[in-house]
Amino acid sequence: MSSKKITYTEIENKGIGFYGLLGLLGFFLLAGGYAFLAAEHSGHYITGMNNQIVWGLPHIFAIFLIVAASGALNIGSIGTVFGKKIYQPLGRLSGLVAIALLVGGLIILLLDLGRIDHVIEMAKGNLNFKSIFAWNMILYGGFIALVSFYLWTMMARSKLAKRLYKPAGFSAFTWRLMLTTGTGSIFGFLVARQAFDAAILAPLFIILSFAIGLAFFLMLLIFTYKCTQREIGDVLLNKLRYLLGVFILATLLFEVTRHLTNLYATEHHAVESFILGGGNFYSNLFWFGYVVLGALAPLVLIFCRLLKNNRAALLLAAFLTVVGGFSLLYVIIIGGQAFPLVLFPNAEVSSSYFDGVNNSYSANIGEYMLGMAGVAVTLLIVLVGVKVLRFLPTSLADSVIDPHAKK
Repeated sequence: MSSKKITYTEIENKGIGFYGLLGLLGFFLLAGGYAFLAAEHSGHYITGMNNQIVWGLPHIFAIFLIVAASGALNIGSIGTVFGKKIYQPLGRLSGLVAIALLVGGLIILLLDLGRIDHVIEMAKGNLNFKSIFAWNMILYGGFIALVSFYLWTMMARSKLAKRLYKPAGFSAFTWRLMLTTGTGSIFGFLVARQAFDAAILAPLFIILSFAIGLAFFLMLLIFTYKCTQREIGDVLLNKLRYLLGVFILATLLFEVTRHLTNLYATEHHAVESFILGGGNFYSNLFWFGYVVLGALAPLVLIFCRLLKNNRAALLLAAFLTVVGGFSLLYVIIIGGQAFPLVLFPNAEVSSSYFDGVNNSYSANIGEYMLGMAGVAVTLLIVLVGVKVLRFLPTSLADSVIDPHAKK
């Protein structure tokens, strides 16, 4: 890393673009609030969710944001835990984005509880510790507390903060792995669902978090530096580019392994046929939304030598990675519920209560509004954060980041 000292400043842009973005995010927040009040007043029957598919589109948004939070913190962890100094200037922004993503995801879950007063019971400590959901409430709160402490050690000037910097980084790194493991285990422990019953879902969610968290962080980083007219060099962007490619490949490997494992077990053949070759919405979304657009296309954009320093290609690769991660979560969670429960193995079940038939689901506009409100909360926290506090390095130019950069 260069001997030049990294300086951090707030953003100074107060023009129409800044306030216009605030207004746009405020619009999505109001729309999400309206969707919440409508569902709270009329009940969840007005949504596309039903007794067969109880986790709908808002839950995909929520889990996506929660999983991405862990991955966004990965940038700071690489600099602190693994001593890669080139990533250390991004540590502050990494922590801010991680907290913002988690809060945005939790807001969606909170508003979609149906009985929001149940949060009061959780706050009292009335948790069922046999439930993985109860453990996750502790993991979420602990994550916000630890990352906030980690940010303090990076931003404070006291000697105590400097001494606690590495221990805080190691603690946050360990905790985020636990958090994503807990989120993946919510589904991996559900043995009643043929599509969920797999221990590999926990590590799959971890590596997926690395990919979508970094992709989300990259888009925010490039957009923020472009709008604030700050310089960011190709050395750092190419490091992040190839790191994203590795995470995409690893996610694809884990997903292929999951399906091959299921295909090996006869009891999972039916659900694998439904997801991989059913000719339905979920199989099309898996192959075209995740495999083609969300994995193969970004890999081409990342590893094509002709596009090495092409920032538009990197932005597109990051965007497609986000689309692919969202598509994969949709297939796993909603597609897993769409496949009927196997109540009586090796028997054909048919009744008037949806037994033995594929379940249908179609999200309504209110579910989209609620999900986008969570994204708006995330972006609003980041926007206000970089406006009032020193999260952004003044420059990430090659001459600042890389001591061997050509003059």
